[in-house]
Amino acid sequence: MLTADPHAKRVAARSVARAWRLGRLAHRFDVAMPDRPARPDAPVLLPPMQMPRRGKMGSPRARIAMLHALAHIEFVAIDLAFDLIGRFGDQFPPAFTDDWMHVGADEAMHFALLDRRLHQSGSHYGALPAHDGLWQAAEATAGDVLARLAVVPMVLEARALDITPATIERFEGAGDDVSAKILGRIMKDEIRHVRAGTKWFIAATNGSSVSAEHTYQNLVRQYFQGSVKPPFNDSARRQAGLTQEFYAALAT
Repeated sequence: MLTADPHAKRVAARSVARAWRLGRLAHRFDVAMPDRPARPDAPVLLPPMQMPRRGKMGSPRARIAMLHALAHIEFVAIDLAFDLIGRFGDQFPPAFTDDWMHVGADEAMHFALLDRRLHQSGSHYGALPAHDGLWQAAEATAGDVLARLAVVPMVLEARALDITPATIERFEGAGDDVSAKILGRIMKDEIRHVRAGTKWFIAATNGSSVSAEHTYQNLVRQYFQGSVKPPFNDSARRQAGLTQEFYAALAT
């Protein structure tokens, strides 16, 4: 969380996940998580509404802008996974940490794939501005693990399941099959990430007088500033355990 350099953060994420998997880390939570992770000087972070338009995917510049936006999402997602462990792991059994260590390592690998593709395309991570909406969602849910699970994996990552197939088609239509294949690989992992969020959300609400679905809806209305809007990739969401009973009532 305190590593700003993107390459070093990626290496640290995979190293920590491996150390946990090999039994070299204790299931102990005695260090407070920082309010905000360290960030590199670039990219410049802008409010979402001030982000420049990317243009049509037929343009190499537009494809680079899309790859850069996706790389930034994966970079922030590394911190989201490890913050979830460090902030809330003491409320769950070690299997919770197992899942999110795996997610953190995945996000580091995804960032590496996209950053490499940016270099192949004549650019690099940090060359363009990015927005800070993902970490703002983390800040809003820093005091409530159910809110964090509801908003981050079960809204924001689930939204990626909805829009990624169309993004893949746009890359393919522009003749960029390499980028399309990278996104296809990432999407398969993201289904598993949403599944982890849904699984632990349901586990944490088990025994409550309010159903998991209604608890989710109440938390999304309270903590999520955006809208939950169709079209939904119902098939991918269902693979992740996120059935229509969770999100249909929120659709706008």
